[in-house]
Amino acid sequence: MTDSERSDPTRESSVLLRGLAILGCFDSPMPVITAGAIVKQTGLPPATVHRILSILIEGGAVERVSRGSYRLGLKMWRLGSSVPQARVLRDVALPFLEDLYETTHEVVHLAVRDGLETLYIEKISGRGAVSVTSRVGRRLPLHATGPGKVLLAYGPPEVFDQLVARGLPALTPQTITDPDAIRRSMAEIRRSGYALSREESSAGTASVAAPIFGSLREIVASVSVVVPASTFNPRTLAPVVRAVALGISRGMGAPSR
Repeated sequence: MTDSERSDPTRESSVLLRGLAILGCFDSPMPVITAGAIVKQTGLPPATVHRILSILIEGGAVERVSRGSYRLGLKMWRLGSSVPQARVLRDVALPFLEDLYETTHEVVHLAVRDGLETLYIEKISGRGAVSVTSRVGRRLPLHATGPGKVLLAYGPPEVFDQLVARGLPALTPQTITDPDAIRRSMAEIRRSGYALSREESSAGTASVAAPIFGSLREIVASVSVVVPASTFNPRTLAPVVRAVALGISRGMGAPSR
């Protein structure tokens, strides 16, 4: 590579975009991904993928797990945890989430909307809690989770239209995929102030989720508790989850109604 090529802004921009495309491949439920999968997802030549992966490994953004397999490095985790909005939200929410866990001893989630998906940014669970597939950093479709339904119900109307246009996949046989049924569910969430979900994202589980608002009364996140479907009692859980959501909202500067 010549000095002129190294200093070419167009080339540098292209390399950066390719690097971001490769990092985007790690945005999946699987923490480890192969170079072949990256090639398939990005459409980049194998040699290019290997070259950029080497640069990312040298910079600490990616780690080599085994021959041909990679995962995000700790540097990316540190950068992600430094995002101001997410950091403030988690700092404000954590004491309330811990109280919710101590009250229920079930799985507690804090989630935000990322495009058309639910992004889990905090999770508290104990040894005896119901088994769920969620983890911090995982994304699920908005329409298929309790937290996602809340984010959808209080979010911009165009988000729902975009979601329908993209398609409404079923994660389980109980996932609601009919647009009209989801609209009715959204209206009920806005009326009651919380969302109920039964086995829509994973079998054997049920949840209650409530909205968290910011200083402009805009929705910024949702909090939820997941319990075994066999012992689900929304009348008991809903007031507790709503109280926690209200406390976090006040901490985020939401005005009183």
